[in-house]
Amino acid sequence: MEMPNNQPIVLLREVGGDRYLPIWIGPGEATAIAFAQQGLAPARPLTHDLFKDVLEAVGQELTEVRITDLRDGVFYAELVFASGVEVSARPSDAIALALRTGTPIYGSDGVLDDAGIAIPDEQEDEVEKFREFLDQISPEDFGTNSQ
Repeated sequence: MEMPNNQPIVLLREVGGDRYLPIWIGPGEATAIAFAQQGLAPARPLTHDLFKDVLEAVGQELTEVRITDLRDGVFYAELVFASGVEVSARPSDAIALALRTGTPIYGSDGVLDDAGIAIPDEQEDEVEKFREFLDQISPEDFGTNSQ
């Protein structure tokens, strides 16, 4: 949660690098992502659980999620299937689905260059500075209210 507005935020960490990509999301998507991260299964399937079940039922494999663009403060993503089909998606939905299917998430170099925040790995003071930074910024600083 980004303070003081209590706006949910996803932080994607660059593998093999020191950049993080902050994406503000809505509370519903935050709940869906948190459930997947914690391995919680609701009594009835949430939308992302249903989509995963439909993909399995029709034999489609989600092979990757791409965070492809940042335009006017809005992030864009694509779902990439084994068949080669690509479908536009909101990053928050794509991330929630990727967590349920074990699918890798990739951020384009352009998006990471534009919106990535460098935090040197294993330097506690830098991580604390980042937390302080998050306490001071809002989605409006990036030209968006939520994803």
